[in-house]
Amino acid sequence: MAFSFGRVAALSLLALGLLAQAAPADNPISPGFPIGSQKVRGVNLGGWLVLEPWITPSLFDNTGNPDIIDEWTFGQLQDRGTATAKLTNHWNTWVTESDFAQIAAAGLNHVRIPIGFWAFDVSGGEPYIQGQLAYLQKAITWARNHGIKVIVDLHGAPGSQNGFDNSGHKVSFPQWQSSQSNIDRTNAIIKKLASMFADQSDVVTMIAPLNEPAGFDGSDILNAVRQYWYDSYGNIRFPYGSSRQSNTIVLLHDAFQPLSYWNGFQTAPNWQGVAMDTHIYQMFSQAEVSRTNQQHISSACSHASDLSSFDLWTIVGEWTPAATDCAKYLNGRGVGARYDGTFAGSTRVGSCTGITGKSSSFSASYKTFLRQYWEAQTITYEKGAGWIQWTWKTEQADDWSYQAGLAGGWIPQNPTDRQYPNICG
Repeated sequence: MAFSFGRVAALSLLALGLLAQAAPADNPISPGFPIGSQKVRGVNLGGWLVLEPWITPSLFDNTGNPDIIDEWTFGQLQDRGTATAKLTNHWNTWVTESDFAQIAAAGLNHVRIPIGFWAFDVSGGEPYIQGQLAYLQKAITWARNHGIKVIVDLHGAPGSQNGFDNSGHKVSFPQWQSSQSNIDRTNAIIKKLASMFADQSDVVTMIAPLNEPAGFDGSDILNAVRQYWYDSYGNIRFPYGSSRQSNTIVLLHDAFQPLSYWNGFQTAPNWQGVAMDTHIYQMFSQAEVSRTNQQHISSACSHASDLSSFDLWTIVGEWTPAATDCAKYLNGRGVGARYDGTFAGSTRVGSCTGITGKSSSFSASYKTFLRQYWEAQTITYEKGAGWIQWTWKTEQADDWSYQAGLAGGWIPQNPTDRQYPNICG
């Protein structure tokens, strides 16, 4: 089924004259970053243009309404003017040019900026508040000023592609794939993004057409995603029409499938400028939070062969030195943690005290583990095309924060400095 589906999509591209133009021998693409020869080392600007309760819990707690759990309900369940003022203040303060200066000073070369579909298109009674695009444009200017490259990441799609609160709308089952209108709206947004940044590929090196579609929910969404990846290739690589391609890299997500599922997908020579994004976390199951520190490190190291052998540039676009789900609201506002047994159906592993929150509560031995785990991951992920840590800053979950890690000493001021160069053996 998947093969015939992909074959139809490839033939449709050929009919448009796009596939035939994908690899002209006399016009290789020139990405704005030498991916493949230089490692991507970056950080996500999470919780800025797409709200996440665990990154900025105060924004949600201060509403006084426990039913406000995502960006949808943030606009739906409080006074519109109040919500708009809160969001505007957040956009103005959570990330500023100072952050880009700090990111550059930390030796990083990329930021990944999540943005939701509602920044471009609100319809049908959707309660989202707009205004994010002006800040995305500011971010491109700040990135240019400080020599940072940008990945623009569509983090939420109409109907939600995964049901997570970070898609903008927490729902029991994703609906994006069940409506052609949802998919059409998403394609239109990617066309708009591709056109906006086609002539700025020296800064906007990549566009990620959809974050974390829920491939684990079955063939319906996987088939829709495969077709959408074909559509996205045409939309991002050919914003000028079929006769000229852009230099923008298409950053696909693995849809929570093993990399082997995507073997041979959109590979050269018929496809150019395609990279794969995989996200590696170790805290969203009982088995993962039950691992010892050494087991976490060993698991991170075990990804080396997959990353080094996959047939597209592979970036680990989300990961963290945090090893538990202890951060407040990480599993959703008002939802507990598996690690301390407050998550429904979980079995307590231990106390969350001293392993999340402010780093002033972290022991020296815990910071040593965070450094070892950080190094194990960055060493391993550089077996592929590189890495982008989630996330740059948080209000109180310092175990997740690159900024806090720099200040606390478990992230080095130069990302190539190694205290444990043989951590993976």
